[in-house]
Amino acid sequence: MLQPRRIMVGSNRFQKGSLKLVKNKTTDDSWFFRYYEDVDGRRVHRNLRIGTVKELPRRRDAEKAVIALRAKINTGVRSPETVSELVAHYAQHELTLERKAYATVQVHKSFLNLYVLPKWKEYKLSDVKTVAVEHWLGGHDLAPATKTKIRNIMSAIFSHAIRYEWVTFNPIAKVRCSSKRLREPDVLTPSEFQALLQQLELRERVMVMLAGSTGLRRSELFALRWCDINFFNMEVAVTRSCVGNHIGDTKTQASRKPVPLHQCVSESLLGWRAESRYCADDDFVFPSLRKNGSQPLQPDMVLKKTIRPALIKAGVRKVIGWHSFRHSLATNLRSLGVDVKVAQELLRHANSRTTMDIYTQAVSADKRHASQRQVELLTASVPLRTVGNNANAVSD
Repeated sequence: MLQPRRIMVGSNRFQKGSLKLVKNKTTDDSWFFRYYEDVDGRRVHRNLRIGTVKELPRRRDAEKAVIALRAKINTGVRSPETVSELVAHYAQHELTLERKAYATVQVHKSFLNLYVLPKWKEYKLSDVKTVAVEHWLGGHDLAPATKTKIRNIMSAIFSHAIRYEWVTFNPIAKVRCSSKRLREPDVLTPSEFQALLQQLELRERVMVMLAGSTGLRRSELFALRWCDINFFNMEVAVTRSCVGNHIGDTKTQASRKPVPLHQCVSESLLGWRAESRYCADDDFVFPSLRKNGSQPLQPDMVLKKTIRPALIKAGVRKVIGWHSFRHSLATNLRSLGVDVKVAQELLRHANSRTTMDIYTQAVSADKRHASQRQVELLTASVPLRTVGNNANAVSD
């Protein structure tokens, strides 16, 4: 019986590899990177094409192109010296589906490639300084939340290095970065929500009713299958999420709690199931017809082509995304005086602080009512005529 071949990249010593320009009479000259792998204890040389001279005209351009590759083939050989080597080790050992959710892995990789590596990949770990990172982040024309995300990812990388005892100090820990929103997220009032529903066809109307009444995240909403909906107990089981057509686990353990289903939403769902081409228990509730029901619809596509145009027709001039329905639910729960703990359970937050600090906004009617009660409290025992006379006395 044939045994699977065991390949170990690198060896017990660091290798830099060699970069060579290979000339060709019929095609463009190309840069090749030579290194070796240990295959069953036998050294095997590899010759990897990096790019042509048109793509990488100078040697230093080709050298930059192999930095990440050199870090990858030396992962586990010795302590990383540069940020790119540390990122390679972090990606291999931490950015895995066993440790993190699929969405988290994709976001971390994207942010590392877009922001962190272009600036810091050649820096030695000891050369990454707190103030320098702070100034660099401040120079980006990005939303505060995005800057905070970059900072947190960089901090996670250096925490990884501390865990392996490669460094003793996290230079990102004291980087100051505000995550204050540039603007409060828009939420829909009950009347605006009703106006939107009137502009939608059955499928999209059911989507919006589900999102607005249950607070399901878009990844949870579009991952629903008919078997997740219990029409007898009037609840929806949240057992999975869909991000980039990848079906995975929910965001947190608290997210897996079932959500209640209102009678009118249940009836709308039954109406949609009767019309849907894909109505078996294992079918997606909102399947893609183009993919023959094998995948759910793309949330952004539905939002762009249907939901937002319907909002405009309804006369609602707000910037609305799928998460806006979740924000709206939290705000409406507060305006109804629902206990914070109950709201937390309905929104499936891990703690009530998230419910209070992030998702609830006091509606204008509540603010007016609170202001009116405060003024009445302050002026309850003061006759209005006396107040007016005192004012005239001061002006005299």
